Formats: sequence, structure tokens, C-alpha cells
Amino acid sequence: MPTLVIMRHGESQANRDNIFTGWSDVSLTDKGISQAHTAGKVIAKSKLAFNDVHTSFLKRAIMTTNIVLDEIGQNFIPEHKSWRLNERHYGGLRGKNKLKVKEQVGAKQLKIWRRSFTVVPPLLTKRDEDPRYDRYGVQIPLGESLEMAQQRLIPYWIDQIAPRLLDGQNQLIVAHGSTLRALIKFLENISDEDIPNVEVPNGKPIRYDFDDQLNIVNKQFMQ
Repeated sequence: MPTLVIMRHGESQANRDNIFTGWSDVSLTDKGISQAHTAGKVIAKSKLAFNDVHTSFLKRAIMTTNIVLDEIGQNFIPEHKSWRLNERHYGGLRGKNKLKVKEQVGAKQLKIWRRSFTVVPPLLTKRDEDPRYDRYGVQIPLGESLEMAQQRLIPYWIDQIAPRLLDGQNQLIVAHGSTLRALIKFLENISDEDIPNVEVPNGKPIRYDFDDQLNIVNKQFMQ
């Protein structure tokens, strides 16, 4: 029975400052580093042995990954990084304080931009360039809905994660709040109407146990 553990990175500087980030690269706070160590200790108690870990191109997730691997004593396992696991790109909201945006557009509109599955936030007018994506021929989005983030994420699940699970290999994913919500929506067949209510807190591992057809037989927040 293969096991998947997913977790959101520890608190980032943008989380602390209540700022939209998306693909912007920010570090963990001291609290975030502590959350990563705690999460690693929690996972270690399960005595799960992982065959692979998957994370994004963003250092808040990579830092969390490396801390967790230290804590569970599994630094030796293959570490796969993919832009497909990056946080949802918040477009023109990037870098803005969420409370200030709320004051400008109202709580209802802010919630729609943040939590809706299909609504796209205000787009950037100019596309960013970054050598880490240029080398793979990936265009940085001008902005994404959660649905768009899911559309880039699911091919990675199908190609890189699901086959390993079907082969009985335990997998660990350390990523971001929105992309993990998108994955949870896919795994649990959550409706567009219900996904706004799904939360993925920083540094809290979630365990899925599957049968040999990748049907979920157990889900739990690890503690």
C-alpha cells in the first residue's frame, strides 16, 4: 500500500508580511525554519521510508525540503525539482499587501481572487524573465487561476508521481498552498464550489495511503 505525504513549506517572509508572492522567490522566516524542523520530526515518527521527494523551483519550498530530509535522515533519496510545482502565479497582485488590496476592492472581490477555482487575478502587463525557467523554455505566466495552476501540475503527477506510487514507492511532495490545494482537489474529486473551503497550513504534513489502483484508503494530518 503506497503512501504519499504532501506538505506546504514553512512560513515565508511573504506569509509573515501578508503579501501575495506566487513565483517571487522569498526565504523562510525563523518561524518557517522551525515549522520545517517540526514537520520533519512529525514525519520521522511515522518511520516512513520515501523513495523520492518532489519540490518546486522556489527556495522557500527547497529550504523546507532539505530541512525535512535532514530530520527524517533521508537526504540520500532523489530530489526532483519542477516548475510545475511552483505556487500559483498571482499576476498583478504579486508584491501587494492583502489587507491593502482588501481595502481597495472589498473583501468579496479579494476572496474571489484568492479562493475561486476559475477566476484569474489581474494580469501583469509584462512577462518576467528568469534564467531558471528560460533554460527549460518555460514562459513565466502573466497570472493564473487555480484551475490554470492545476492544469500545469497534473501532467507532473501523471508522469512523475503516480507511476512511482503504482510501483509501491512512497513519495513526498513539499510545495505551496495553492498548488497543493489543486492537487487535493484532483485526488479527492472536490467540486469547484467546495475547493475555496480547503486550507493547507504551513508546515503541516498530510498523509495519503492508497490501494494498488491509487484509490485513497486513508487520509490524515500527521501529528
